[in-house]
Amino acid sequence: MANGSTFRVIDAYDGPHAGRILRLRLESGDAPTVRSLKGARLRALSPDGDERFVRVDGFPLFGGKVSDARLEKTGRIDVHVTHEGDGIPVAARWAVSAA
Repeated sequence: MANGSTFRVIDAYDGPHAGRILRLRLESGDAPTVRSLKGARLRALSPDGDERFVRVDGFPLFGGKVSDARLEKTGRIDVHVTHEGDGIPVAARWAVSAA
């Protein structure tokens, strides 16, 4: 993932089997490629300053076909993540960037 890219979590909920689904909107920087996001370790920062690290496991398909062109055009992408360690889960309004 491009180091200058920052996303905002616009929605977050538990995944159907495990992990968490995050709906992300690009806030700043260039849109990363889908390939660079797959397996990426991301740093999530809450509005209160809490920090969590997550790993992108994949992309849910209910949001439509995932592609570089779509991410660049809309600035939005849904990712399926797992949290590293314990703590509060990533939620809406958190900032997400490359770890």
